[in-house]
Amino acid sequence: MANSESAARRDSGPNIDLQKKYEFRSIRPEETEQTAQIEQACFPPNEACTREKIAERAAAAPELFLVAVDRATGKLAGFLNGLSTGETSFRDEFFTDAGLYEPQGRQVMLLGLDVLPEHRGQGLARELMRRYEERERANGRKQLILTCLPEKVPMYEKMGFENAGLADSAWGGEEWYEMKKNI
Repeated sequence: MANSESAARRDSGPNIDLQKKYEFRSIRPEETEQTAQIEQACFPPNEACTREKIAERAAAAPELFLVAVDRATGKLAGFLNGLSTGETSFRDEFFTDAGLYEPQGRQVMLLGLDVLPEHRGQGLARELMRRYEERERANGRKQLILTCLPEKVPMYEKMGFENAGLADSAWGGEEWYEMKKNI
């Protein structure tokens, strides 16, 4: 019982240990290069977005980037980013066309949850997702949508996403699953 209670508490509010270790906030213009480097470190070349596309996204919708800054080093440890839209299905063009951004869109297409390897295993990805969801709900968003490889489906299900089946995506030559979460 104690384990399930602590898990419920952890899911319902901020992780205090992570809050002490990291600052969570929107991206700053000077951090675009760091996010591009993290993207390259977290994804294989066929899946990673280019520096140019990350920069375009950060310029178009900085408020839809949530970064975790290591308080000890001042460097980014990870980030979550997306584009809001009125669309309800993920398509590959969201990765490459920041012009699809609709500031008043009720859905957010999540384009990358990136945590550097040395910062993994402590719940940072889950905390980024929890904080992002909380922030976007407050901004009037209704749904988060992402695609993931089959081995990541259970991780996102633990975060409350539902598997909507095979996505209409061939990004990086892979087969993806579309995951949705009403917020």
